[in-house]
Amino acid sequence: MRKAFLQLHTAVFIAGFTAILGKLITLNEALLVWYRLLFTIITMWALFALQKKLQRISTKDMLKITGVGVVATLHWLTFYASIKYSNVSVALVCFSLVGFFTAIFEPIITRSRINIIELLLGLIAVLAISLIFHFDPTYKTGIIIGIISAMLGSIFPILSRGQLKFHSAETVTVYMLTGGFLFLTLALPFYLKLFPTENLLPQGSDIIWLLILAWVCTVWAMQLSMRALSKISAFTVNLTYNLEPLYGITLAFLLFREDRMLTGAFYVGLGLIVCSVLLQTLLVYRSGRKISTKS
Repeated sequence: MRKAFLQLHTAVFIAGFTAILGKLITLNEALLVWYRLLFTIITMWALFALQKKLQRISTKDMLKITGVGVVATLHWLTFYASIKYSNVSVALVCFSLVGFFTAIFEPIITRSRINIIELLLGLIAVLAISLIFHFDPTYKTGIIIGIISAMLGSIFPILSRGQLKFHSAETVTVYMLTGGFLFLTLALPFYLKLFPTENLLPQGSDIIWLLILAWVCTVWAMQLSMRALSKISAFTVNLTYNLEPLYGITLAFLLFREDRMLTGAFYVGLGLIVCSVLLQTLLVYRSGRKISTKS
């Protein structure tokens, strides 16, 4: 069990590090995501094929999963664009809105009841973002893009969850990321025409950061999460992932000294988000205890 918890927290820490890599890589957001997907799907196809973990699926399911991959790719694209137009800390604070958007979109997509408590906790994150946006308009563009990213980031897990009922996690992930890669490959020429850039190929240390992003932060992190999930309850795994933005922001403060670039409004907003995470942690822990007691 101790090993499983270590694997879980390693995976969450690595997830927080993806934002740092987005800052370090000099490519624009579209090329960054394209190379990340390229290296990831080549590795996953080879790895899962050797492990015989890939399943055959129908054309209909394949199209559904690749469609989810398009949404996931747009989430990554806007997430890294938010970093490029603001900084790591601002992008990760906006990422905290995922819970709010999930509370809205999950009942609509799954036709279930709205969880009022989750919605209220999400509204705390909305208040935090509005405070930062109102008092510190420096990163206005990055905040707007970050909010769009959070919305997209809430939708694709809901859509992919339905497919996980019928197919293995490896199969869904590989087809999802492959669909996203094909979509971005087709869209890339138009994107680069709208947002031209001089560097089309990774420069200097970019290739190293991209390989770390693909192999460590995507392939390995996913494997760690799956191994942890086999030993730890799903609610504990989801609960621990609330720490991802906090890990990322701490790393940004240490590596880039972003704490010097931010105003008091940011810290007030960050404090509200930390409070919402703690409240959510308490509520989920209590509900988990109740479930375990009843069972």
